[in-house]
Amino acid sequence: MNIRSLTRGDGVVIGAAVVLFIASFLSLTSAPSCAGQFCPRADEPNAWDSLSLLMSMFLAGIIGAVLVVVGRSLPQPKKVAGLDLTQFGVAFTIFAAWTAFWTIIDAHGSGAGMILGLIATLVLAAAAVASPLVGALKAPLMGTPSPAAPQPYGYPGAAQPAGGYGYPAAAQQPYGAHPGDPSLGGQPAAQAQPFGAQAPAADAHQDSQAQAGAAPAGDFAPFWFAVPVARPLYAEDGSPTPIAELAPGTWYLAVDQRGPGLVAQTQDGRRGVLQDTTGIQRG
Repeated sequence: MNIRSLTRGDGVVIGAAVVLFIASFLSLTSAPSCAGQFCPRADEPNAWDSLSLLMSMFLAGIIGAVLVVVGRSLPQPKKVAGLDLTQFGVAFTIFAAWTAFWTIIDAHGSGAGMILGLIATLVLAAAAVASPLVGALKAPLMGTPSPAAPQPYGYPGAAQPAGGYGYPAAAQQPYGAHPGDPSLGGQPAAQAQPFGAQAPAADAHQDSQAQAGAAPAGDFAPFWFAVPVARPLYAEDGSPTPIAELAPGTWYLAVDQRGPGLVAQTQDGRRGVLQDTTGIQRG
């Protein structure tokens, strides 16, 4: 599970589940009032003393929160009986809130555990339902880090050679050395051409090929980018099955444009089409 793929709604779900777990250890009923009389203190039961309430309210809400967070973090949704894990989790949270509401209505005196459990289940169910619908809850829980300086094409983090990408740097000669003086570290000079002599045809042909190779292949210039939320990467042949998932906080290389989408390359060399390019951050 990628932590950076979690949204703010997932954070609310996790926080409500933690509060619900804490509430299970608190008293379910309020202490009896014994005004002016000796009243022996009785053991105050909590959720772990009532198996039916523990399973139908507290553990149901916690299990639902786990299913919601895990189901939304998986690259491919896992389905059970035609429903994915997120749908099962939302149903569990709603059932927990329903149980908590009618239990506290029927109780004669509710303690801190019951009141806090009701609040936690209501927040949990609301966040589980509203997370994919409300824009503020769909935002990433952890912000995307600011991009570093763009690096050479195809090698994130690699240093740029002094002689240009793909070419080793030329050897430095000692100060004062002449090109034709090997004793001082210089390289033997090429034979000088007479004034006005024509360059060999092979050299002219190689120069024209080098210039043609240096010309850009098209208007598109490769660039680095990051996605705000996890997004699928589809095969270039148009297959509807994703071949990878682009995660927030990771920089990917856009090597071409395919209509409104981008042809992206992952760190392991796989290429695919990113169809949803809204909100991407360019490096």
